[in-house]
Amino acid sequence: MKDLLRTNTSLSEGIEQILNLQAKIESEASNKYLAMAAWLERNGFVNTAGYLYKQAEEERQHFLKVFKYITDMGGIAITPTVGEVQQEFASFKEVFEIALQNEISVTKAINRIVAKCRAENDYATEDFIMWYVAEQREEEKNARRALELFELINENEATGKFVLDVQIAKIGE
Repeated sequence: MKDLLRTNTSLSEGIEQILNLQAKIESEASNKYLAMAAWLERNGFVNTAGYLYKQAEEERQHFLKVFKYITDMGGIAITPTVGEVQQEFASFKEVFEIALQNEISVTKAINRIVAKCRAENDYATEDFIMWYVAEQREEEKNARRALELFELINENEATGKFVLDVQIAKIGE
């Protein structure tokens, strides 16, 4: 049956595989942000938790967008199995250090898709994935901004953590 289905898609097997991998990466990112949001909420950072709950939903939408593209193109979208994610963090700041590293990893994964599309002359998929290229610029910028706030606001001062909680939640508004 797979051979029959393969004739009804312009996606090469390699492009389909890398897109399914990206769907998994986006789904994992959503779960990571959920875990971060839950930790923040447990530790009293409710504003920032709300910000990361929104990020988790955004990542879920990114996953669905890739998943639907694969099916729209006649490919076989695979519902990803997502493993365990980190639930505990050493500090408020560590959450955002990890978030930035995760966003950089996603950017690199997107870049691999663009390179594969170019190598295979898959202009439709490259056009589709360019939305993610722009999105990742914004995601990395926002994650870097959160870390910059830790440099500008002393979290060890009496109101520092409160101010950070309020200011980080405003990123991207």
